[in-house]
Amino acid sequence: MTMSVDFQKPFEAMQTLMNIQVAAITKSVEQQKKTGEELAAFFKVEVEKAKELKSPEDVIKFNVETNKALFELLKGQGEAFTAIATEAREAATSEFGKLSK
Repeated sequence: MTMSVDFQKPFEAMQTLMNIQVAAITKSVEQQKKTGEELAAFFKVEVEKAKELKSPEDVIKFNVETNKALFELLKGQGEAFTAIATEAREAATSEFGKLSK
C-alpha cells in the first residue's frame, strides 16, 4: 500500500515562520537604530545642561535627574524590544497551533 505524503502544509508553515523571523529581525534592527538615536540625543541634551552647572548641589541634582531620565528612557526601549519579541512569539505559536490541526 502506498501512501501519499502531503508536504505542502509543513512547507507553507515553514515559510510563514521564516517570514515571522524576518519581520521580527527587521523590527528589531529598526528599534536598535531608533534606540541609538534616542540615546545620542539624550546625551547631547544632557551635556548642554551640564555646562550650566555652577555648584556641587547643582551637580548632585543634575546627576540624580539625569539618571532617572536615562533609566526611564532605557525602560521604554526595553519595553519596545519586549513587544517585538512578544509579537513574534505569539505569531509563531499561532502558526504551530495550525500545524497540529
